[in-house]
Parts: sequence; structure tokens; C-alpha cells
Amino acid sequence: MNRTIIVLLLLSQISFAQTVDRIKRTFPRNEELKTQNLVSEYYQFDFSKIWTLTENNNVLGIIGKEHQRLKIKLTSVEKDPNNPNKYFVTGKSCVKGTICDFSGTINLSQIKEVKKLHFGVDDEYADKGIKSQGVLIADYEFKENPEQKHSGIFKGKLHSKWYLNSKNQIEYDDIEFMSDGYLNNAFVGLWKSYLSGKEKICNWADYRVPNSNRDFDIGAGEFSPSKKYFDRGWAEYKPLEKDHWWK
Repeated sequence: MNRTIIVLLLLSQISFAQTVDRIKRTFPRNEELKTQNLVSEYYQFDFSKIWTLTENNNVLGIIGKEHQRLKIKLTSVEKDPNNPNKYFVTGKSCVKGTICDFSGTINLSQIKEVKKLHFGVDDEYADKGIKSQGVLIADYEFKENPEQKHSGIFKGKLHSKWYLNSKNQIEYDDIEFMSDGYLNNAFVGLWKSYLSGKEKICNWADYRVPNSNRDFDIGAGEFSPSKKYFDRGWAEYKPLEKDHWWK
């Protein structure tokens, strides 16, 4: 069985730090996290903005073992007023020029704080009043419009880094943004076609693609797709492109 599929199947059972490559290197290791799951203690906070903050040209995704380029845009994320761990999501996907609308949910399952706060290069955030930092794990399911062509369902696990600021607001944790291999908001899962029932690996994240082939991303300081994958939608990739394809 393909190594990526094996990792995906085990993801819900293994520790957060045991995911491979990019996630493992850029997220806190298990020994750096407190053991307690604090999801019930963070119910009053709103995490919605951390999933829509990144410029879309830096949200990078793949679909299928051939690593066809996937573009994903979350157009809105709203916290469920009746369930503090549930978020309603709308968005759009694009593969080979085919755009689909989708809607669905993000459900928080784990929130863990780091044992020791990190403050970035030269401790530039040391005086910002950060109260806590951590990672969250959530389940997501996004259903594309079945009346549109080549549509299906995205489903899997989401991993995000966050911190709590001095005003008791959840912030997107980009404190280590300048470190090599930085990524955040890693969606790791499958896409299942409505028409055929066929499933494909489908992963995306901010700034890097999680759980991709080792020869796919050849960049050091920043993402750079190998020429081997140029015919799968990556030839036109430009780090600073401002293509608002979802509008």
C-alpha cells in the first residue's frame, strides 16, 4: 500500500508529532506539548480567523498520487453558536480549471498547549504578552456541490498552530515563519468522487504541502515544485501570483 495512504489511515491513532516530513519538522514534538487535551477549556475562544488569514497564493495543495495541483479557498468560517467546537465552512476548489463550490464543517477534537512558549528570532515576540501557544487537531468534511462537474467530498484531519494574545484572542501562529519548511493549517485527507466513489489522497496547507512525495518540493527556505510535476498544474505556479480564481 502507498506509504502516504498508510500514514493517513493511522493519523487518527498516532501522536501529533508522528506525522511525516513537513508537519513533523515544523510543529511541536509530542514531548514539547502538555499531555492534557484542553479542547473543553478553550470553548470560549474563536479560532475561525486562523483558517482564512493566509493569502491564497500561499495555500498549496495536491490531489491524487500524481500530485495534481489543487487550489482551495475557504471563503467563510463561522463558529457554531450552539456547539463551541464546531465551525461552519464555505469555500471553493479548483483542479485543472474546474471550479466547485463546497460547504461543510471543522470539528475540534484536541487542543494542546506547548510546555514552553517560543518567541521567534531574537525573541521578538517576548514582550507581546502571549498567554499560551499550542496546536489543535480537528476533523473536517467539505462537500462540493453535486450538481457541478467532477465534484466530491473532502474529508480528513486538520492540524493548526495558534497562540493566545494579551487581549484573550486566538491568533495565527506565524512566529516561526522565517524558519525553513514553515507550514501551518495542514489539511491531510482524502477526496471521494460522487460519481465513481473513487478516493484520492488530498492534502493542502499554508506555504508547504504536507505528506507529499519526497521529490515533489525541492525548495529549502520556501516551496518550490520539482519540474517533474510541471505537467500536473505546477508549471504556472508563482509564489507572488494574485490570481483570484474563486471570484
